Formats: sequence, structure tokens, C-alpha cells
Amino acid sequence: MTLAPPTHDRGITTLALDSPANRNALSAPLVAGLAEALDACAADGTVRAVVLTHTGNTFCAGADLRAPADPHAFVALMRQIITLAKPVVARVTGHVRAGGLGLLGACDISVAGPDSSFALTESRLGLAPAVISLPLLPRLDPRAASRYYLTGERFDAAEAARTGLVTLAAEDVDKALVPVLDGLRRASPQGLAASKELVTATVRETFDQHAEDLIARSAALFASDEAREGMTAFLERRDPAWRL
Repeated sequence: MTLAPPTHDRGITTLALDSPANRNALSAPLVAGLAEALDACAADGTVRAVVLTHTGNTFCAGADLRAPADPHAFVALMRQIITLAKPVVARVTGHVRAGGLGLLGACDISVAGPDSSFALTESRLGLAPAVISLPLLPRLDPRAASRYYLTGERFDAAEAARTGLVTLAAEDVDKALVPVLDGLRRASPQGLAASKELVTATVRETFDQHAEDLIARSAALFASDEAREGMTAFLERRDPAWRL
């Protein structure tokens, strides 16, 4: 199982990533399962908005290095979140790494708690945040993107909010979500769809213009000798050969 059974409360459907064996990493089954659940939400007239959350202490650990999802499927999932005619709200109370930041960046609104942490670790594996740049770069502070893309440093919820990765850092995530979800319940379905189309226009254009190039770039990096060393070192819990 990769998703917990969905729950529904006054027009809000909650989808929880639930793959504890790999810390909700982006495996092929998880990507496919989330896409299927979002399709169901899109077709259900009683769903006003979607909350995307997680079980355990990790929202998403990034790519599943043992069984990675096809990059086209992952890009399609991020695009699906962005183009869904209903808002997708991320509720984050745990860690987010690498590709998980792309999933988070695709959401319309996001609230992160004090136990959450974030890192773009790709450069430490001989990779780059290629396809996740599609939702991230249009929204992130450029100086922050340069720093965290290059260094792979970990940062907290307050920094994630300052840089534009998340909407809000809060001590109590569920309390912070109350006015957000109340606002979505008060909005009309047509009003939400039209408003979302406006605020996601730049991100959608980025997907249209750059998705195929970044998928190809990601595939080339994954096939490289440095990436093989980086991923092997990660799985073996040792430093890669280039560590100074």
C-alpha cells in the first residue's frame, strides 16, 4: 500500500502518502497510486479541495533509488497537481528531500510544522534537481535556489516559507489550516478553478517549454558514472569518492 484510505470532511478530501518501508519515496507504485487518487478527486463533484499529507515522520524522501518511478510519470504527476481544477494543499509535519520538494512545490498552498526539514540533496549524489525545477524555480527565491541546489544543505520550515517553498510555517499545522480550508469551502468550484488557472499560468508554461529537455537531462545524469557512485555510496552509507 502506498496511500492510506482517503478521508472526506465537508468537501475536503485528504490523501496521505503511506509507504513507510521507503519513507514515502517516489516509487513507481506511489506515483501511480497518487495519480489515480487525484483522478478520482477530479471526477468527484463533492470534492472542493485536496489535502496531501503523510504518515510517519517523512513527507517524501525523494526518488526511490532502488525502484525509481519513470521520470515521465513523475512529471505527469506534478503537472496533474498543478492543472487539477481543485486546490491541492500540502500538510507537512516531517522531512522532505530531493524529488519530494517537487511534489510539494506543485501544490497550491502548503503548511509546514516545526518537525519538518527540507533538502535538495541531488548534487551530493552526482545528480541535479532537474525535473523538479519545473514547479520549483518559478516559485523559489532565486538566491535561495542557488544556495540549496548547490550545497544540499538542510533547512527548516521557517526558511522554507521565507524562500517560497511553502506558504506558511506554523507551530500547529492543523490550527493554521483551519482558515485556509474554511476559505476553500466558501469559494465556488468555478471560482477556485478559474483562480487556480491564473496563479499557475507561469508554472504551466514552464512545463510546456522545458519538461522534455529536463527529463532527458535527468536521464543522462542518472546514467552517469558519478551518479552511480553517488547512489551506491548513499545506499552503502559511506562517503562518495569525490568527498573532500
